[in-house]
Amino acid sequence: MDETELFARYRATGDRHLRDEIVAKYLYIASILAKKFVGRGVEYDDLYQVASLALVKGIDRFDETKGLRFSTFITPTITGEIKNYFRDRSRLVHLPRKVFELRGALKQSAEKFFAENGRLPSARELAAMLGVSEEDVVNAAEAGGVVSLDKPADGAEGPALYETIPAERDDFERFENRDAVLAACSTLSERERELVRLRFGKELSQTETAKRMNVSQMYVSRMERKVLDKLKDELKKSMAD
Repeated sequence: MDETELFARYRATGDRHLRDEIVAKYLYIASILAKKFVGRGVEYDDLYQVASLALVKGIDRFDETKGLRFSTFITPTITGEIKNYFRDRSRLVHLPRKVFELRGALKQSAEKFFAENGRLPSARELAAMLGVSEEDVVNAAEAGGVVSLDKPADGAEGPALYETIPAERDDFERFENRDAVLAACSTLSERERELVRLRFGKELSQTETAKRMNVSQMYVSRMERKVLDKLKDELKKSMAD
């Protein structure tokens, strides 16, 4: 069975055995890329684990109908995940003690809640369990990524933590001057405008937006915050002029 047929059959059936077959076939890429980053303070086994998880996630995002070889698609995907791991690890070293301790408590609380309720806790529920604010929960969860916001707690399919965080406001509703917003959007890159179109034009969730843009949900979240900050800065400038 050639590559295109293998992925097409997996896409049609969702057969986990086929996915395992694909993983086994391309694990060598994860190994090669992990070895490239050895010698930077992280053991090969840890890097290989990060690369392997990126491979598995990439399999579900790959579209064989676009004519791209999987090896071409997955190489930058895995490399990006490894670089993110180094970045998050660097941030972890410099975390304030309070945030460091909260991260550990979040992980334990989320796992306990899932075991008892069979679903992920929302940020509000985690905050209530630990006696902290929802903002503290989100900030601590993002710091170093120990409590993953872009995948289910049990590692299977299901809602991501970001999907369970209730939106208290629509940031774009705060921009009352439509013309000013459109002018500010003109300063965005093409990819940033695509995110705005999907998230706030079509009102897609972060999960659906990530699928459309072929990136992770965490990437969408970070990019969204960056875009909003950029727009706010541009609007401030226009108001000052």
